[in-house]
Amino acid sequence: MSTRVLLADDQAVIRYGLRLILESEPDLEVAGEAADGEAAVASVNRLSPDVVLMDIRMPRLDGIAAIRRIVASGASTRALMLTTFDLDDYVFDALRAGASGFLLKDAPPEELVSAVRLVAAGEALLAPSVTRRVIQEFARHPAPARGGGTHGSLTARELEVLLLVARGLSNDEIAAELFLGRTTVKTHVARVLAKLGLRDRVQAVVHAYEHGLVPGDPGRAL
Repeated sequence: MSTRVLLADDQAVIRYGLRLILESEPDLEVAGEAADGEAAVASVNRLSPDVVLMDIRMPRLDGIAAIRRIVASGASTRALMLTTFDLDDYVFDALRAGASGFLLKDAPPEELVSAVRLVAAGEALLAPSVTRRVIQEFARHPAPARGGGTHGSLTARELEVLLLVARGLSNDEIAAELFLGRTTVKTHVARVLAKLGLRDRVQAVVHAYEHGLVPGDPGRAL
């Protein structure tokens, strides 16, 4: 089945370009377009796309507020945030709001297509140019550590996996670090996300830093 994508951007020329790129792929389908945040939320509710490509800065309702509403509604649609600036001050709020990824608008077409597929498959990503900055920002300015009771349901191994995810290790790297099979690591990651009510790996990173589980410089990228 095709992955259905909603395009949410206030610039018609941007939406047109995104549509041309995505519809050239046999497994991707543009389900609709929205020119502002309010329309994006309404379109997600009406069309139930797999992924929404959401501009951060839009009229009526910005992309971050729109994502908060979409997540709060319980929709399964995953959000890939788009911006022109790799130093966008809003990227941190976007990730906390529930975005599954962050990509620059000037990314090559093949990178955009790959990003949509990854997010639709339940993965998460950040543009390489901002990944290290994002994680280091959480490390530099962590939220006050919250009660540890929220992690009581995790086994010792699952907590260990969560900390490695927060450091930015891939499943293969975690497997090598812990001398486990890749499938076993994937199962642990899935259980961690389910137990903590997290959507994806990006949210796991945010969660770990905001709860004070990963002090200091993470030193790695997602």
